Amino acid sequence: MEKLTQAPLDEQTTALNPSLAPDPVFDLIRQLLSIGFGLVPVVLVLHLVWIYGRNPLRSFGLDFRRPVSDLGLGLILFVTMGAGTLLVYAVGRSLGLTTAIIGSSMNDHWWTPIVLTLAAVRHSLVEEVMILAWLVDRVSLLRRTPFPPADLGTNTTWLPTTTTDVVAVLLVSSLIRASYHLYQGIGPGIGNAIMGVVFVLVYLKYRRVMPMVWAHLFLDVAGFVGFPVLESLGWFGH
Repeated sequence: MEKLTQAPLDEQTTALNPSLAPDPVFDLIRQLLSIGFGLVPVVLVLHLVWIYGRNPLRSFGLDFRRPVSDLGLGLILFVTMGAGTLLVYAVGRSLGLTTAIIGSSMNDHWWTPIVLTLAAVRHSLVEEVMILAWLVDRVSLLRRTPFPPADLGTNTTWLPTTTTDVVAVLLVSSLIRASYHLYQGIGPGIGNAIMGVVFVLVYLKYRRVMPMVWAHLFLDVAGFVGFPVLESLGWFGH
């Protein structure tokens, strides 16, 4: 809302991943600390599931038991969502609904690509573990609908089993995902809402969050690390 009152959205710029200190050493330290602290909520969620007698990695499908299928589905989602993201961004810019997005405004150092990749890992884990897997688990648990897949032994995965539950999960997850991207403009908010719906449906079908973690990681690495290439093509920052 603040950006809507400042100037037309198409005349504004949103810079992601800024430098945190003028000195390179302190900048690196602060970047790594920021990434580490950003992962604390994920660790807390996994711990909360664990202390109630469930293996969160297996319950959420956050493991490497199916590396090929997870990676393959992740790549498909990456290509699909990536193309959709670029389309929504281009349309949003042309309609004046989206700010110019700079994938990284961090100073150029030898460690910059490494930090940006780690930042992408953080974003993918935070959003997909918390806003997807754990949220589906919590909303479904409120309805008391246990659905334990056979290969998880005594671990219980809570999934929605009625149309009402599925709609509730879709709305809550997609709206939360969209809401914290609105600072980039209306276009990214709509795009992330659509991605949220797709990711929830895929998660409910395969009961594994790893494909979405891979897809989100690839999307962010492309946007953060590949930003100079995208900027030279005129997609960002213009």
